[in-house]
Amino acid sequence: MGIESLGQFATSPRVIRSILEISRRFRIDPDRFSSCVQILKGLGFSDGTIIRVLEGFPEVVMINEGELWKRIDFWIMIGFEKSDIDRIYHSFPGVLGFRIENRLKPLMNEFLDMGFGRRCVKEEIIKEPRILSLELGELRRCLELLRKLRCRESIKEKIFSEGEIKAGFAVKMRIDCLCRYGLIRRDALNILKREPRSIIYDIEDIESKIEFLLDRMKFDVECLMEVPEYLGVNFDKQIVPRHNVIEYLRSIGGLGFELGLRDIIKPTRVRFYNLYVKPYPECEKMYGRFSEYVEQKSRHPVGLWQQFKPPKCPELKQDLKNVKSFMKLLV
Repeated sequence: MGIESLGQFATSPRVIRSILEISRRFRIDPDRFSSCVQILKGLGFSDGTIIRVLEGFPEVVMINEGELWKRIDFWIMIGFEKSDIDRIYHSFPGVLGFRIENRLKPLMNEFLDMGFGRRCVKEEIIKEPRILSLELGELRRCLELLRKLRCRESIKEKIFSEGEIKAGFAVKMRIDCLCRYGLIRRDALNILKREPRSIIYDIEDIESKIEFLLDRMKFDVECLMEVPEYLGVNFDKQIVPRHNVIEYLRSIGGLGFELGLRDIIKPTRVRFYNLYVKPYPECEKMYGRFSEYVEQKSRHPVGLWQQFKPPKCPELKQDLKNVKSFMKLLV
């Protein structure tokens, strides 16, 4: 009955599940969510944002109205418009759970102490509210890692293309992603330091690579500490074709020894082809277009020899007569 009183705000299955989970965990009457919705409306939240809050942060029901007003007033005091505040909570409803004195104010002061202006911080938060999930000191450590990277200048330019705050947050997101699969933060930082290309890839790409490593290739996630290059190579063009070739060779007994992740990823395109593909013509199709590339690769571009060929002189009838007469004299 308490859920039905929410009306349009309880049409989403995720909202219903979140309300039931919180009600059961903390023994809260679902009727309290109806009064919570009225409070959120009074704070100026749109209907879409209220639904997002109920889905992503149903613990809001345990925060009193006065505390919620303080958190809204904090954003207004530092220059955010009400539309911006609504957008922040719609994108990242968990911000409602951050206290002002313990989390929000120290985090904003840290941004300013690092040299970022208020306007810059405000624009970055509006574009990506999840930046507020950074712990104190985390952005500083991430930027120190980025400034010490040893990689091609083009990779660094891509990492910093959207500003330092966004670059540091990208490192934080990838560290969290690696930690979700069982790595500790120190090892995750070391992997990103040794393979900066992984910072450019989307989180979804990194997750698909790790899941392929665990489920299909049957390696442990700790192998990434030994071969961080695995996260930097192309998934469809290098990882999958090489795995398919190795799996086929194992099935027919073509391998006399067990291969590790380093043996699969480290060899260059040509070396892997010569070792595992060229002796078995049936692997050509598995290896894809790269096998054709290796076979047809020539030392010089096609047609370059024509540039060094001397021009052909035109043959005249008089020249032929002179040559014949000269040959008769020799005879």
